Amino acid sequence: MNQTATPAASAPLWLLAELTYRCPLHCPFCYNPVDAARHGPELDTETWLRVISEARALGAVQIGFSGGEPLVRDDLETLVGHARGLGYYTNLITSGVGLNEARIAALKEAGLDHIQLSFQDSTRELNDFLSSTRTFELKRKVAGLIKGHGYPMVLNCVLHRYNLPHVAQIIDMALDLGAEYLELANTQYYGWALLNRDQLLPTAEQLREAEETVNRYRKLIGTRCRILFVVPDYFEQRPKACMNGWGSVFLGVAPDGTALPCHAARSLPGLDLPNVGEMSLEKVWYESAGFNAFRGEAWMREPCRTCDEREVDHGGCRCQAYLLTGDARAADPVCAKSPHHGEVERAVKFARRVTSVEERPLVFRSMAARTDG
Repeated sequence: MNQTATPAASAPLWLLAELTYRCPLHCPFCYNPVDAARHGPELDTETWLRVISEARALGAVQIGFSGGEPLVRDDLETLVGHARGLGYYTNLITSGVGLNEARIAALKEAGLDHIQLSFQDSTRELNDFLSSTRTFELKRKVAGLIKGHGYPMVLNCVLHRYNLPHVAQIIDMALDLGAEYLELANTQYYGWALLNRDQLLPTAEQLREAEETVNRYRKLIGTRCRILFVVPDYFEQRPKACMNGWGSVFLGVAPDGTALPCHAARSLPGLDLPNVGEMSLEKVWYESAGFNAFRGEAWMREPCRTCDEREVDHGGCRCQAYLLTGDARAADPVCAKSPHHGEVERAVKFARRVTSVEERPLVFRSMAARTDG
């Protein structure tokens, strides 16, 4: 994984600042690594300020502050203000826990442009079960704060077999809260979601019914609320263009300073990922082995190497390829052309047989070190 970039890399456009892995919620579909407790300490404020400045100098125009829960960081307002002063479009991705009147006013003063608020379901019971917290009413209050401070209401709900039957109610909740945008993001299977895949993966019938419901609401409400419905990879015949291509537009920085070409890149063994505490962001982006590992097409094997769709999907997701085949250079098994596509089909068939939480209990997100992840 040490080849140089082919072709030369363009500048990053989007910086994701994963400020912390700490989070008050315990969602079983969290994309954070299951071994998060084993990683090093969080970057301090001064280092984050440098990283934000260097990414802007490289060309990044949008920054997302995420985690974990970014609101557990006392310096969030400082980082937002610094980013806004540099000309970034600033986005907070939050569970809402920790966002009160004082903090949202401070974030508004710092120049925060956008807030994405997550719900786990439209009902108190399932929302609180899936997060292993009592936060449903708090989230509704936070939604009111967001609207009250003039932010566009952007709601996110991760979908899976537990809440797919509630899609209509989730949309109704979003409309009731005055949401302008609703992202219904079907679970993608990395991190804790992969650990719970057999319990979370829906049936094809659930997915079809949910999509039909979404389309019906789109016709009914028009532009009142824009609904984005992201189909899970496992039910597609072609892979997504993951991050628009490895090391193409996305630059993530984990809480310990590890630089990431995609959210789940640290799941790939043997990938030499740089750390922003030891290398400038310019060198990270253009020169590091980790960011050059899957740029261009030289790394591709058949069937990707000669596929006429390779410039569209870039071979699919490297992390998904590794997690399902053990080989990060393999064709993404979501693709029907992949010799490993049967792995995806078997996962979907097996998930249909898991009918209850008692049969295969969910494993909820925890910061306790795991030995099986």
